[in-house]
Amino acid sequence: MEHVIALDVGGTGMKAALVGADGALLYEARRATGRERGPDAVVASILGFAADLLAVGDERYGVRASAAGVAVPGIVDPDHGIAAYSANLGWRDVPLRALLSERLGGLPVALGHDVRTGGLAEGRIGAGKGADRFLFVPLGTGIAGAIGIGGAIEAGAHGYAGEIGHVVVRPDGPACGCGQRGCLETVASAAAVSRAWAEASGDPDADAADCAKAVESGDPAAVRVWQDAVDALADGLVTALTLLDPRALIIGGGLAEAGETLFTPLRAAVERRVTFQKLPAVVPAALGDTAGCLGAGLLAWDLVATTNARTRTHAHAHATAPTPGPAAPHVADDSEGNA
Repeated sequence: MEHVIALDVGGTGMKAALVGADGALLYEARRATGRERGPDAVVASILGFAADLLAVGDERYGVRASAAGVAVPGIVDPDHGIAAYSANLGWRDVPLRALLSERLGGLPVALGHDVRTGGLAEGRIGAGKGADRFLFVPLGTGIAGAIGIGGAIEAGAHGYAGEIGHVVVRPDGPACGCGQRGCLETVASAAAVSRAWAEASGDPDADAADCAKAVESGDPAAVRVWQDAVDALADGLVTALTLLDPRALIIGGGLAEAGETLFTPLRAAVERRVTFQKLPAVVPAALGDTAGCLGAGLLAWDLVATTNARTRTHAHAHATAPTPGPAAPHVADDSEGNA
């Protein structure tokens, strides 16, 4: 059975699958990244996991995987196959595509940014299916985004497109790791809500999920913390929809697990802010934590399709090239005085 390898690398764990041509998950596995042992250990873990997946496919289906797709966090240069930077993994300029291809015996490998890869899956087979333009925004430890256009994800000229988490929404707000103050992710991410609720509740172990539960029970302090985050998120989303005019805003990540506790006030806050803009659908992501792995599989299948198309084009050009005629007869050159 034809299949590809899909691997989604997170800060502490990896999700992997063998994916069939119809998108079915044929085999799934998880493994720790080994981050505590340093960046080289993470690379070794990824290479070892991929090699094990290749062996599983060989054994189960009697055929070698057609390609591999890998999603990683941080700054990615997919054109050159380089994981340029990841604070979570301690990486800088890791030639991951080349390393994986070598470990997998020359298998073609596609490399993608984790959020954009998850957005690819949400757009094609998840909440954005059928939407020609969408913005996928997962709300986790930070906030990033994926811009979907016509079934593909726009990476931008330098690979930074969609970084909505670093739109400044509160200029006098908390310092951000990027060097600015008041970035969206400093006030509206799951991590930001956790910090704010831990301070407001006096419980250092309280997190965003606890805040959501307190909101549902009517706790006024929790409602204030939650609404502050919702308002900031709406400010960022309206900036994005003004620039991008998406048909759908797909919200995922840990904060979206609060369901309508998030979506009811968020839809209202976005609607209050739009003027001339067209209001997009604001919907929850559908694929949960499988989005990255499913997206990695799509990257791999896209690579297979591109490779096959190039092969067909080359074969067609070769087949239709004019057949050379008979070689011209050789005439001796007597210019060197051989007469």
